[in-house]
Amino acid sequence: MTAYVALPRAINTGKRKVLKEDLLGIAQDLGFREAKTYLASGNLVLWGNQPGGTALETRLEDALEARIGLRAEFMVRDPADLRAIIDANPFPDEAADHPSHLIVTFMKAPLPDGDEQILRAAISGPERFAAVGRELYTDFPISMADSVLDRDWKKTKRTPLGTGRNWNTVLKLAEMIGA
Repeated sequence: MTAYVALPRAINTGKRKVLKEDLLGIAQDLGFREAKTYLASGNLVLWGNQPGGTALETRLEDALEARIGLRAEFMVRDPADLRAIIDANPFPDEAADHPSHLIVTFMKAPLPDGDEQILRAAISGPERFAAVGRELYTDFPISMADSVLDRDWKKTKRTPLGTGRNWNTVLKLAEMIGA
């Protein structure tokens, strides 16, 4: 049996509400033996004999839309992926010092060529980031609430699309799937 973490993008914000029962329902609809959610941001943990990767992402997206009429992107990672994400953390001191201010953005694909330099040049505050594969690690050393990083990046028209989870959540999800 394989475990997966499925992370939907932009749900439970504004009018894009998805209930725990709906997430667990789509897991059941797709034939997973067991599923759990973690926190209210839509973290879905799945166990079953299903193929993962982009095929599972598409199946989850289609199932959510069929169930409640909402289209949301899912980023799926397996235990090996999460272990690699944890091991590749370019900010280990920050993860120990302020783990809730270290955000991992899970994306469908790596940043396009040239975007990393453009995004880095646009930062006007103390934030730092590193792109590693399909993940973007962002350190908010002072305050995420006061950060203007999102505004800075929107000006570039190259804002990375994905879904972010803080370091504490990444570690908990990894623990749940034995990564």
